[in-house]
Amino acid sequence: MINVILSSASGILVGGVLAFILFFVTNGKKITRAKDKSDKIIEEAKNKERDILLGAKDEAIKAKDEAKKEYQSKERYLEKIEGDLRRRELTIDGRFNDLDKTSKSMHEKEKQIEETKQLLRDLRKKQEDSLERIAKMTKDEAKKVLFDLIEKEGKEDLVKKIKEVDTYVKENAEEEARKVVVTAMQRVAAETASESTISTIDIPSDEMKGRIIGREGRNIQSFEKLTGVDLIIDDTPEAVVISTFDPIRKQVAKVTLSELVADGRINPARIEEAFEKAKKIVAADVKKSGEEAAYEVGVAGMPPEIIKILGRLKFRTSFGQNQLQHAIEVARIAALISEEIGADTALVKKAGLLHDLGKAVDHEVPGSHAVISADIARKFKLPKELIHAIEAHHEDVEIETKEAAIVQIADAISSARPGARRESLDLHIKRLTELERVANSFEGVEKSFAIQAGREVRIFVKPEEVDDLKAVKLSKEIAKKIEEEVQYPGQVKIHVIRETKAVEYAK
Repeated sequence: MINVILSSASGILVGGVLAFILFFVTNGKKITRAKDKSDKIIEEAKNKERDILLGAKDEAIKAKDEAKKEYQSKERYLEKIEGDLRRRELTIDGRFNDLDKTSKSMHEKEKQIEETKQLLRDLRKKQEDSLERIAKMTKDEAKKVLFDLIEKEGKEDLVKKIKEVDTYVKENAEEEARKVVVTAMQRVAAETASESTISTIDIPSDEMKGRIIGREGRNIQSFEKLTGVDLIIDDTPEAVVISTFDPIRKQVAKVTLSELVADGRINPARIEEAFEKAKKIVAADVKKSGEEAAYEVGVAGMPPEIIKILGRLKFRTSFGQNQLQHAIEVARIAALISEEIGADTALVKKAGLLHDLGKAVDHEVPGSHAVISADIARKFKLPKELIHAIEAHHEDVEIETKEAAIVQIADAISSARPGARRESLDLHIKRLTELERVANSFEGVEKSFAIQAGREVRIFVKPEEVDDLKAVKLSKEIAKKIEEEVQYPGQVKIHVIRETKAVEYAK
């Protein structure tokens, strides 16, 4: 058993040894192969390292060459710049030296110029002294003589230039203006009959006068107290005259008295009843007249209060001309002129219609009717341009717009056309006399004539006392004095004439 076991153990030992030897031999071959392989890999790695080092060295050499070339290029560029800077420095130094020389030369020249100026001043002083001795007058006296001569020549040139401009304007503008104005007047073609508010009431018989007076004058006193008018009952057959400065009162009194005469019953109670009725009738007539005037002209959107004031002009006259018809006519003429010259037609229509509003209340409010009209327009917040055109139509303020000028022209045309106004012979002669008196009151006026029904004053001056420039000034002064002292409708043209004649005989 033991031998068997020993034999088995020996077999196992021998087998283990053989296995170990076999393993060692086998692994030794593997190790040898692995070593060879590793040696081969190391050799390859060394070769690659050698190639990489050689390639890196070549790249470094190449980069160094390129850097050297670039450095050499920049070095040449810097050398070129440095050379340019040296040349410029030399040029600047040369110029600085030239400037220094020039400065010294200029200083010397300035000194020479100052010396020359002083020499000229000395020479001029000697000349002035010599001239004063020769002319026997001082420098200031000679200067005054020279200035007077220049002023005289300047005045002559100025007058000549004014005449040239005036002639040019007249030749080119007057004909066109005449066409526009004449066209407007022809197209309106208004009636030329003068109107006046009737203040005489016809009565059927003189017996009616007694009724109007009443017992102990009760009726007439009651009538005058209610209406605010004077009732004139005289020997004029079948007529009673109403007198008052207020046209509306006159119309109310007329309607009241006509109602009483037609009814035949006249007593204080009946008078009061007829008076209240007449006020309503006249108020309705005023409103209707204002609305019709605005519609006829083509003006819309006016405040009702303005329309009522406008309607009151139906009962207002000036030199026999009905003021409501005058307002309508001015609006039409202004609109036609505006269309011809391209102005604001709507504005001039309104301004023409409202320009004399103040005449409806001028017996109640002091001042020019043009200013009163403008104040009424301001009260109702009408446009500023419209207010200006109203206020300027008699030049109470200076005309600033062409619309204002158009309204002034249209007003003058309507007032001055034949038959538009009438006045007494005595008043007409008095105005003409006043115009000539004012003109003759100025120094240098030889004679004057008021012509064209007082629309123009021709003034002849003494040529030896009044020169051309003074003639222009004289016309303005005379116009201003006429405005201050003379009452006249429309406008007056002041025409100053200066004539010189030279007469000689050939023998």
